[in-house]
Amino acid sequence: MKKFTKNNQPFTCIKCGYSTPIHPSSSRDHCNNCLCGLHVDIHPGDRANPCQGLLNPIGFEIKNSKSRIVYRCEKCSQIVKNITAPDDSSEEIIKLSGKTYSI
Repeated sequence: MKKFTKNNQPFTCIKCGYSTPIHPSSSRDHCNNCLCGLHVDIHPGDRANPCQGLLNPIGFEIKNSKSRIVYRCEKCSQIVKNITAPDDSSEEIIKLSGKTYSI
């Protein structure tokens, strides 16, 4: 079972420089402007992953009624999936929805 640690802090995106606000209802784990994130969690919100690489969005999926952004870490190449936030850029989500990805 996955552990969840609420960790909802605003941050400045290292990819696009956007001042990302706190998540409206959960914990923020990616930029809502460009959708990039950092590979910082082992379990959601724990910030315990030593990798710290840039997570680049490579795809989009809907599974169990939840929309997820699919990422590949620039540093370790691991595939990571994060649930979308209600304030994520719809333009960026649309761009991802047509992409296919391979593991």
